Amino acid sequence: QVQLVESGGGLVQAGGSLRLSCAASGRTFSSYSMGWFRQAPGKEREFVAAIHWSGDWKIYGDSVKGRFTISRDNAKNTVYLQMNSLKPEDTAVYYCAGRQGSYSAYDGHYTYWGQGTQVTVSS
Repeated sequence: QVQLVESGGGLVQAGGSLRLSCAASGRTFSSYSMGWFRQAPGKEREFVAAIHWSGDWKIYGDSVKGRFTISRDNAKNTVYLQMNSLKPEDTAVYYCAGRQGSYSAYDGHYTYWGQGTQVTVSS
């Protein structure tokens, strides 16, 4: 069993930056690929970024490419999402998710989910 806890959300002006963190419990974090998803009110959950359990491979959603960076520190059981050049359309609840094996952009492939952290970008 893995528990995920997100932090780092908040209110920021357009053009600003935030760094989200997702802390995982358990001793097998290094074998889990991790993803970030987001959901805005009235919209479907959207893929943001994912990182392979090795940290060697990363993928991004088209809307965040070049602005967001996913990374992980297996020694700290933590995955990060650095968000730069934020836009009002980035406003959403951001969730981290974990799965054993390779990474995926499909939310249905993930087994474990955090409770989410709110990110609000003002114009």
